[in-house]
Amino acid sequence: MKKVVTFGEIMLRLAPPGFLRFSQTNTFDVIYGGGESNVAVSLANYGIPVDFVTRLPDNDIGRCALMEMRKRGVGTDHIIFGGERLGIYFLETGAVSRGSKVVYDRAHSAVSTIESGMIDWERVFDGAQWFHWTGITPAISQGAADVCLEAIKAANQLGITVSTDLNYRKKLWKYGKTPGEIMPDLVAGCDVILGNEEDAEKHFGIHPDEVDVTQGDSMDAAAYISVCKQLMDRFSRAKKIIITLRGSISASHNTWSGVLFNGTDFFSAPTYQITHIVDRVGGGDSFMGGLIYGLLNYPDDDQTALNYAVAASCLKHTIYGDANQVTIDEVEKLMGGDASGRVSR
Repeated sequence: MKKVVTFGEIMLRLAPPGFLRFSQTNTFDVIYGGGESNVAVSLANYGIPVDFVTRLPDNDIGRCALMEMRKRGVGTDHIIFGGERLGIYFLETGAVSRGSKVVYDRAHSAVSTIESGMIDWERVFDGAQWFHWTGITPAISQGAADVCLEAIKAANQLGITVSTDLNYRKKLWKYGKTPGEIMPDLVAGCDVILGNEEDAEKHFGIHPDEVDVTQGDSMDAAAYISVCKQLMDRFSRAKKIIITLRGSISASHNTWSGVLFNGTDFFSAPTYQITHIVDRVGGGDSFMGGLIYGLLNYPDDDQTALNYAVAASCLKHTIYGDANQVTIDEVEKLMGGDASGRVSR
């Protein structure tokens, strides 16, 4: 099987243990993760050859991030070194009615100062069948956006499938450009587009009618077909549009599902009740990893591919850390209706 390539920033995550607030803790748990690196880890778990491309500082912290990728079975041969530092984000994990909180400390990170020409994309894409990026990367800096576009154009020329998770992050767009100025040119080169209702609205002004996304215990999947159609009309290259559906009852209890539109047919996945969330960070990344696996392994069965993505990301909510650590067997077990959580002996 040909490889998948992902490109983006991996960061150092510092989080108070358990559900402590920043003001209560004297220690932080250390985890390395980021949108595109999390997707790479998911794919490696499923046995898909995958390379993660990024820029790391040439110091001990950068090499710790590199080792984390290698430990998870992700290819690192095309990672380049340079820049001042690894980006950091601080995570305070919420519970019940108190939401989680993220504080970024990623100014002047190695990826934020990346420039066009630093990565040989033709070499990176040798033997590749799929390229994935997220809306987080072009939000970091103009340089990161330029390199992302450079990669997308190279992948398009080579006939490689390109996917994106739109991933709108309000706190990141600080370098003088708006998503509307940057994202359309990037997404125009994509074959598979993943997002949620906020991503579509904030990036492109596209939104479902009469849906309140801020609260509620369920999401009406059919309401999102208009979002899918509008995105496909806007981006004619796209062959599949996928929307994740999260109903937030509380920080500890969400509903989770998704829909897929392939230009002709509209598919809805089962809705899961996630009643005791361990860690919701990386939920969308685990969905994307599951989706890529599903589309590669069930190329003529969009329903099964979507169901796999939703089940995989449902299980991620039970895994501490940024990246999903579940197996194909565990995902397929949940897809088959076994959510008992019984001990496997």
